Amino acid sequence: MNINKEDLQDQSGSDPKSKSGHETDAESRSADSNSPGHGYEQSSDFRPEYRKKAIRSYVLRAGRMTEGQRNAFSSGWSFYGLKLDDGMIDAEAIFGRKAPLIVEIGFGMGDSLLQMASAAPEQDFIGIEVHPPGVGRLIASAEEQQIKNLRVYLADATDVLNECIPTGCLHRLQLYFPDPWHKKKHNKRRIVQPQFVQLIRGKLETGGVLHMATDWQHYAEQMLEVLDMAPGFKNTVGQQQYSPRPDYRPLTKFEKRGERLGHGVWDLLYQKLD
Repeated sequence: MNINKEDLQDQSGSDPKSKSGHETDAESRSADSNSPGHGYEQSSDFRPEYRKKAIRSYVLRAGRMTEGQRNAFSSGWSFYGLKLDDGMIDAEAIFGRKAPLIVEIGFGMGDSLLQMASAAPEQDFIGIEVHPPGVGRLIASAEEQQIKNLRVYLADATDVLNECIPTGCLHRLQLYFPDPWHKKKHNKRRIVQPQFVQLIRGKLETGGVLHMATDWQHYAEQMLEVLDMAPGFKNTVGQQQYSPRPDYRPLTKFEKRGERLGHGVWDLLYQKLD
């Protein structure tokens, strides 16, 4: 897989404390491939699958994997792993049942996603992440806890949504603490843009929910503006309003620390109307 050197560095404008291209406060979170004749590359050596695009919402960071994380790929990927080149999924076939399907984009090290999957065994969860150590850690933890209602992609989220997630199948899409790209000249890299929101709209079932959270106030304001103007969505608590944190979203250790320091976190929940 050919990756530009700049993709493996902290690009100017990305929060240097964030992991996997996502801001610090959430155990971090947040993938183009092109192999000749196929339009994508395989994830070899634990590399994310992604298609080439002019602007990405994350930075591919060089990160070392622990032995445990590598072992988790070897022992658990065949059960937990999903691949971009497998195309459109059949969730009922994957999980062996029909259940509400939740997708989380950018789960970082996976602690919160694992908690949610464990707490809601009646639901099925798919996580998407481009940071191999985070994927390895999540698989290792899921194996240890024998979590069966969870699968993961090591891939670009927009590629997965476009190529792998069927229309109208999601009960909820979660986007927690995405990279704020806080410099104005980099705001175009933020994942929450009108086109992306309409992509999500197509994947949600009628009544399904897009749930976002950020600890960057300016980004929260942009999210509010984009979603309040987006066709086919309604703010579950009223226009220009932020939502209380739902009980199903765990508090991260970073949030707890931020709360003690007086830092804010903004949750936004939008329901698909049609």
